[in-house]
Amino acid sequence: MKMEEYKKIIANAISKEVESYVFYRSVQEKVNDAALKKLFKELAEQETGHREFLEGLLIKPAAALHFDQNKDYKVSGTLEKPTVTIDMKPVDGIALAIKKEEDSMNMYTQLSGLSTDGEQKKLFSELAKMELSHKTRLEDIYTNMAFPESW
Repeated sequence: MKMEEYKKIIANAISKEVESYVFYRSVQEKVNDAALKKLFKELAEQETGHREFLEGLLIKPAAALHFDQNKDYKVSGTLEKPTVTIDMKPVDGIALAIKKEEDSMNMYTQLSGLSTDGEQKKLFSELAKMELSHKTRLEDIYTNMAFPESW
């Protein structure tokens, strides 16, 4: 992969992280539930960290990342992507957040598969794992909110 292409891909990933940050901050400001406010604040902060990390890649070579691998429960496959509205229910906000994380995870997975450079392949794979960890966390919350009778 040429450095120019690599930088375009990273710039696109940065844009997606910024988009997710704006979304999470917006939801945080709109929900009344304290636990949800905290969750979306944490997710926004993590997206800021991802953005800063990616920006660092544009300045220096990629370094190895170390994260726990999470299991993908594939709950998102059963969800439709809700439309953002002012009257959005918290459970719909969580569903939308899951879909956004899934989209990012898929993007990084595809980039890893397309990369011919081992270090870049690993970088994109680790970014996909970060997004999977967000998705998994949100799916746990979603199943508890959407299906409270299971308790």
